[in-house]
Amino acid sequence: MLTAQDDLIGHQTPRTFAEAGGGDIRFTERYWYTAHPIDGTELLIDIGLGYYPNRNVMDGFAGVTVGRRQHNFRASRRLGTRPLETAVGGLRIEIIEGMSLHRLSLADNPSGISFQLEFKASFPAAQEKQNYRERNGVVEEDLARVAQFGRWRGWIAVDGRRYEVTPETWWGQRDRSWGLRSEMRTDEARPPVATHRNFLWTWSMFQFERSALSVFLKERAPGKAHYLSGIEFRREADGSVSHREVTSVEHKIEWADDPLGQTIAVADYTFGFDRGDPRHVRMHGLPTRFYLKAGMYGGLQGWTHGDDRGESDAAHDVWNLDDAATRRIARTLSDHVVRLESGSETGFGISEYGVAAGYPLYPGPQKFPAL
Repeated sequence: MLTAQDDLIGHQTPRTFAEAGGGDIRFTERYWYTAHPIDGTELLIDIGLGYYPNRNVMDGFAGVTVGRRQHNFRASRRLGTRPLETAVGGLRIEIIEGMSLHRLSLADNPSGISFQLEFKASFPAAQEKQNYRERNGVVEEDLARVAQFGRWRGWIAVDGRRYEVTPETWWGQRDRSWGLRSEMRTDEARPPVATHRNFLWTWSMFQFERSALSVFLKERAPGKAHYLSGIEFRREADGSVSHREVTSVEHKIEWADDPLGQTIAVADYTFGFDRGDPRHVRMHGLPTRFYLKAGMYGGLQGWTHGDDRGESDAAHDVWNLDDAATRRIARTLSDHVVRLESGSETGFGISEYGVAAGYPLYPGPQKFPAL
């Protein structure tokens, strides 16, 4: 099918833009953002958008955690003749300057969440190593991802209250990914549910005033990564930014006594690099989290990323994060706001993590799902 996108330069196959990734229905492009204050206020906003050209679908979500309540918005539409428009259900993402300045907004809607925000990069973007996995000769995942740190400006309204957002106190992260993603279904309302055993994982983004560090680690045995991608940026005295590649990660994790799920209290990480000295970072889990199940990650009550929900559809709800039934639905995958100590530097960021049954360390939290 021809669309307006085909008048633009950038084709990489002999097909139209309406068909991507060789026609594989799993081909996906995604945006993800978080913003959180660093002054101790228990607030966090998560925003995401997915584009599925071979399904003729775009979907998105936005959510704000205020204390122990998570406010959620979800929307979906068919691409139709508007595949270039990164907008769904009142949620809009605009790339004002690539790898530098993005504008995000959500118009008034029944969820009670709305916002006008700008993300301004604070460090260069980092491209992760290609995430490629085969099983029995079938490609399960072949994904490119870019991660970036930034500061935020604008406002957020939720539950009748408006919050001003300034770059001095609101830090954040974003990522951008494209390719074939494994579904990793964790929605019991739409079986079969994927099961996971014998691994530890973390995708974490740590930001300081003069440096930043992102890391994606998966291991099946302590100290033996089967996937590791990470980079450290540092702003030098002359204003330039240097970088080092993460080559190893050692960890010692203390888990909180959380009766409802996996929660890190404190973690000590030692990062090795392709050059220079290692770096120790102590991570303290703060109270604020956003559970990504509310954005359909792994599926939520029958709604999975890329599902055709008709010409347009939207839903919203509010989760009490101290409610056991809600946390069973939410599972483990979340953006957890963290405070960081590294030498003389103090920072903040987001950590996603989980440990699966059978991993040799940290048996306590393994009674809960790893994702």
